[in-house]
Amino acid sequence: MNNKTKKVLITGSSRGIGLATALELKKNGYEIIGTATSKKGIDVLSKQGISGLILNLNSDKSIEMFLKKITDQYTDISILINNAGITKDNIVLKMKEDDWMDVINILLNGTFKISKGVLRLMLKNRWGRIVNITSASAAIGNKGQSNYAAAKSGIEAFSRTLAKEVGSRGITVNCVSPGYVDTDMTNSLTELQKKRIIKQIPLNRIGEAKEIAKLISFIVSDKGSYITGQTIHINGGLHI
Repeated sequence: MNNKTKKVLITGSSRGIGLATALELKKNGYEIIGTATSKKGIDVLSKQGISGLILNLNSDKSIEMFLKKITDQYTDISILINNAGITKDNIVLKMKEDDWMDVINILLNGTFKISKGVLRLMLKNRWGRIVNITSASAAIGNKGQSNYAAAKSGIEAFSRTLAKEVGSRGITVNCVSPGYVDTDMTNSLTELQKKRIIKQIPLNRIGEAKEIAKLISFIVSDKGSYITGQTIHINGGLHI
């Protein structure tokens, strides 16, 4: 199976790591199906020659409609990148229950639901790659991100378990765990905040989205075929 026959589904792919991954894999010959939560995001993908579908991971109806469309139109998706996510930060004592549940629903439950839906397609072909994007917060914690860290830690445990369940069918499941990356989130930080962050990173810089994309490209390629059940940290040493 060459790259041109491999269809890749990337959730949350209209910006940041998701968009960088979509562009990297497209450059390498894969056919990309991306998702966004708005028409504006779909337009971003269209301008890059990428098919886009609306997906709201906090809505069971949206997920159901999305999976029906995927299974009807794209019966041979062989690679899934679960990247979509949100943050709703606050310390535990001030965190609203809705903010806790929204992050858990979109990150952890969303990863479960989309993986389960797409797995059925992979099982038929007895080949697949699932890469779940987690975070250094899962490894080291981060003040004000108890919901986010809990969800990302859950995804890592989910991934290790799923890797054991589907490995015999030629499907690998791994996590890629970035730290601070030059995206919209870090661009909103002040220079002082960036300096404080960089002091925590042994390599003394913030990462680039394209660096994460290249790692993902390796994992889903034939070169990464013997890697499964792993969380691969790419954060400049932030987690150590």
